[in-house]
Amino acid sequence: MLKLIIGVKGTGKTKALINLVNTAVENSHGNVVCIEKGDKLTYDVKHQARLIDTKQYFISDAQSLYGFIAGILASNHDVTDLFVDSALKICDNDSAAFDKFVEETNTLVEKLGVNVVMTSSIPVEEATETVKKYL
Repeated sequence: MLKLIIGVKGTGKTKALINLVNTAVENSHGNVVCIEKGDKLTYDVKHQARLIDTKQYFISDAQSLYGFIAGILASNHDVTDLFVDSALKICDNDSAAFDKFVEETNTLVEKLGVNVVMTSSIPVEEATETVKKYL
């Protein structure tokens, strides 16, 4: 299941994501992964979650982010929850590519039974129909 948390900068998206990651760590009987651009969540996310900085892996667009997520899920069948902070920013703010990425990711995680939550700085009134499906 894929869920998006959107809104303009400063609306509490990342704070909500941190709470969801930490709750997942407490409740999951598997592994929790959190992907971010940079390392700003290091001290907020419980150490049991695998925190990954996309900059370290040269992920700079929607296609590489999808491939990275698919690779994580292919190599670790114990992942129950996956979180992505600033997903649109990681996708180089390309809305069309982001929509395709969201649809492909949803198809993948539904098949695998993984919970995925992503945040993106998108004003609610500017959300595409694709994005709206996952709010």
